[in-house]
Amino acid sequence: MVFKCQEDSFLTEFRSRVVSCEPEGTGYQIIFEDTVLFPEGGGQPTDHGWVDDLPVKSVIRKGPTAIHFVEGTSAPFQPGQEVRQRVDWERRFDHMQQHSGQHLITAIFDREFGVNTKSWWLGTEDSYVDLDTKDVTREQLDKVERICNQLIVDCTAVSVAVYQPDDPALKSDVTRATRGLPEDVSGPLRVVTIDGIESNMCCGTHVRNLAQLQTVKFLNVEKGKAKCLVHFLVGGRVLRKLT
Repeated sequence: MVFKCQEDSFLTEFRSRVVSCEPEGTGYQIIFEDTVLFPEGGGQPTDHGWVDDLPVKSVIRKGPTAIHFVEGTSAPFQPGQEVRQRVDWERRFDHMQQHSGQHLITAIFDREFGVNTKSWWLGTEDSYVDLDTKDVTREQLDKVERICNQLIVDCTAVSVAVYQPDDPALKSDVTRATRGLPEDVSGPLRVVTIDGIESNMCCGTHVRNLAQLQTVKFLNVEKGKAKCLVHFLVGGRVLRKLT
């Protein structure tokens, strides 16, 4: 299932009906017909937000279902009840900037130097890409950062398309292979495209244009036996670092 938050990353409110509301730990887990709150996945942390006036601090995906956790001692909603979902936009947009920035950084390292990204991490302070190489030089960092920021200045478009798994266009339109989808993923697949740069399967929320990233800045490199972690900031995190 493609959730409402994946259809439109900029949608901040949505009304949906409750499918189930069951006790879980110190609160309740709630399933809706659809959701504007992004469930953790693809390296991107969960959205925070509200269902009516109740705070939601965790959303996870289980197969085609998003499970929302709220605190409380009594069931807040009944099946069939319509509620209003709201997104913590500051958190969401920050994650969109970091995630789209990661796609861009990964694509440019691959295009310019043939260096693959093995994984990535979106942290609360900074993020990193785990590069499949023993060394990254200062010259390489400077070149990738310069290209990324020029593509931002150029207002490069970012788009999302949805395919059925058996669509022959899926293979031809994806220029960089996914690291592997979870086994419980079925149904439509999303492909995120940075115009003229790359296309990649991804479940996360993304910007519509690289201009919305504002800027990309590399911080430092951690070198391991056969990998390098390149730490970076995108957008608002760069501005906050300077103040």
